[in-house]
Amino acid sequence: MTTQLNTAQDAWGDDLPDWVMTLARECANTSQNKVARQLGYSATVVSLVLRRKYPGDLKAVETAVRGAYEDLSITCPALGEVSPQVCQEWRTKARKFSTENSQRVRMFRACNGCQIHKGGKDDDV
Repeated sequence: MTTQLNTAQDAWGDDLPDWVMTLARECANTSQNKVARQLGYSATVVSLVLRRKYPGDLKAVETAVRGAYEDLSITCPALGEVSPQVCQEWRTKARKFSTENSQRVRMFRACNGCQIHKGGKDDDV
């Protein structure tokens, strides 16, 4: 039975990025499902990335991997240093204005004025 690391090495060859190697190692150490949940993606996305067949935004997956396993942080104009997952959660909430509480209003304004939110799709970080 091949491991996720073998799968990634076979698919990516000499072009294997360090973050895909990290992803493969984490999957081998725990499980693909656990890693996917931690990253906020499906196990299918993780599998497709390891096999170099993911048609979506690899940069967003890379950011999630680096945030979860390499302590990558993003500077939020409202919250300061946050993980990519926290940034993504607030950007998702900021798609719709809500007066639910003052923090939601504040983050709606901050996210919609942020270059990360403006600079790409809502799943980019």
